[in-house]
Amino acid sequence: MDWLLKKEAAICISVLFHMLCVCNYMAHVHYLILFRKPASRLSYLLWPLLWFVSLAAMAQTDTTSRKLNEVTIIATSRLNNKTITSAQQINSTDFIKLNALNVADAVRNFAGVNVKDYGGIGGLKTISVRSLGSTHTAVLLDGVQINDAQNGQIDLSKFVLTNVSQVALFNGQPDDLLQPARAFAAGSVLSVKSIVPNLSIIKPYHVLAGVKGGSFGLVNPYFQWQQRLNASWSLVANANYTYANGRYKYKVEGDGSDTLAVRRNGDVKALQADAAVYWHKSDSSDLTVRFNYYNSKRGLPGAVIFYNPYTTERLENEDAFVQAKYSRTFKNSLRILLSSKVSQLKTRYLDPQFLNTQGYLDQHYRQREAYQSAAIAYQLLPGWEVSYAVDASYIKMDADIYNYAYPGRFTLLNVLASKLTKGNWMLQGNLLQTNIGERVKQGKPMASQSILKPTLMASFKPFDHTGLLIRAFYKDIFRAPTLDELYFYAILPRTIKPEDVKQYNLGATYQVKTDNLLQDIELTSDAYYNHVANKILAIPNKNPAIYSFSNIGKVDIKGIDVTLKIQTHQISNWSLSAAASYTFQKAIDVSDESSSTYLQQIPYTPKHTLALNAGVNCKAFSIYVNHLLSSHRYYTGNNLPEYLVPGYGVTDASAIYHFKAGAMPAQLSVEANNLSNKNYSIIRSYPMPGRSYRLSFQITI
Repeated sequence: MDWLLKKEAAICISVLFHMLCVCNYMAHVHYLILFRKPASRLSYLLWPLLWFVSLAAMAQTDTTSRKLNEVTIIATSRLNNKTITSAQQINSTDFIKLNALNVADAVRNFAGVNVKDYGGIGGLKTISVRSLGSTHTAVLLDGVQINDAQNGQIDLSKFVLTNVSQVALFNGQPDDLLQPARAFAAGSVLSVKSIVPNLSIIKPYHVLAGVKGGSFGLVNPYFQWQQRLNASWSLVANANYTYANGRYKYKVEGDGSDTLAVRRNGDVKALQADAAVYWHKSDSSDLTVRFNYYNSKRGLPGAVIFYNPYTTERLENEDAFVQAKYSRTFKNSLRILLSSKVSQLKTRYLDPQFLNTQGYLDQHYRQREAYQSAAIAYQLLPGWEVSYAVDASYIKMDADIYNYAYPGRFTLLNVLASKLTKGNWMLQGNLLQTNIGERVKQGKPMASQSILKPTLMASFKPFDHTGLLIRAFYKDIFRAPTLDELYFYAILPRTIKPEDVKQYNLGATYQVKTDNLLQDIELTSDAYYNHVANKILAIPNKNPAIYSFSNIGKVDIKGIDVTLKIQTHQISNWSLSAAASYTFQKAIDVSDESSSTYLQQIPYTPKHTLALNAGVNCKAFSIYVNHLLSSHRYYTGNNLPEYLVPGYGVTDASAIYHFKAGAMPAQLSVEANNLSNKNYSIIRSYPMPGRSYRLSFQITI
């Protein structure tokens, strides 16, 4: 065993050496970004991709160690209901229950979530958790953040569900210490996990093909190919195309009539291609390299104001990224996680009727990012684990608009974390250091930032033989203004202060499994208080691609989240499932007692939301009903009747049938959305579609 201990020690030393190299490299990059030429910056930031070559070599198993082969167990990842933080999860089998076409549809039923939807299949869809705004939610794809430094808002409609196995929402942060530093640097984390191939020598491939069609000209073919290359390597490739004309009827408001108009310029054409290779060794080494490409052309139907519902604005997006992730767990409990990513986001905005000397407006934006993360976790004593993570990223923004600043932003994050489990208690804490530096070609850059923020979390199981868990957390978070908030059409220098958020949460989870009719019951309840200083508020203008920004001072957010899930045993081929989530949020402006908005609900924040879902399964047939209810909200900080956006209640239904097409498994599903044909808006003057239908067919080879 001496040789094994020596080898493990050598590996640990090698890992620590790489970590020190990372820290030294990131400090050097910081210097280059602030003081050297762009070419030097890019060359150093692309270096991490080459670094994975040396890591792969370090992870190889020699011929002697092959005598200690381990058994690999592959299982479906499930959320730990005893997590120290508030968390919600849905799996791929739940998507049809929710009539979900994309990730935005899938998370609508989460407690505390407000999805801002501009209507239509191609409409912008962003998520706000507990009234903090979309910029406080980090969206992770397989553990690596999907970032948009330009506006900070991730359009969740871009992420189709064909290749998604799980979507989870963590308030605060995930409780696993081995995370990139970015996972610690947000108010909440939306984690999207891709499908990982589980193939064998007997059947080394898995092919999935399907098509969806429906109202408003929807045509959505998709394809997935999984291939086992050898004992260690496998491949997954996906292609998804969406087309819709976006024309739907809506009721014209304001004239007291029943006039119906047709929503126009809401068409969309979107292509998404994704490919990933997976490498796994019996020593727990895992490597994933993913390429993703997204291209869309869509109309921006604009706001329906003063009987002028027709617009001609167009928006084009072309996004591409390559990301790599390597992880390994050593026998001495040492764990490492290394992540790299390079991405480019290109946007074109066209307004052919813009009133300027040219007679049109044609703008192009390009955002490039290089990102590197290294994390290490080690169990010092039984029940006590510590971790350290460091992330570095450089983002460059270009735009062909007048007097643009052409900003470049370097961000360096350091996190030191610890988790202690003792009996029925679990304690976790971390300290996050955020360093931000910027350079601009024109104007004045944001002042450099260097700040420390703590997080404390705890959970307690009061009784050994019950499923009751009490948990609490405190989190202090800092958010720098986005590049748009600072520089977009900034004719005069803007003074946008960073947001500072303090989160307090007290909650409980109760879960029980029985052998009676009810197989599983899970109840969660959370009360929370968020205090936001210098809140940056984005208000959409007539053009949904352009926002206005301002600090509104201080905001107090008080809320309650309650969820309930019930699943019955299967009896005579029948089973039932039901779920409910309720959210109360009081988010008020407490900045200035003399202001007309003092103690008023902030814009687009309903006080009450309720989501209900129920389903019945019988052999190969299932039917589900989903209902969303939201109270009214206001589109300005003045809560006056003329600024009110009415509440709504929308019911969806779906049915699915599994059968065999020859020897191949197949499924047919029918979905109906907005069954009552309710006329409503989530964003003022952006009417949502009425009743619509979708028909889907899918076959597996």
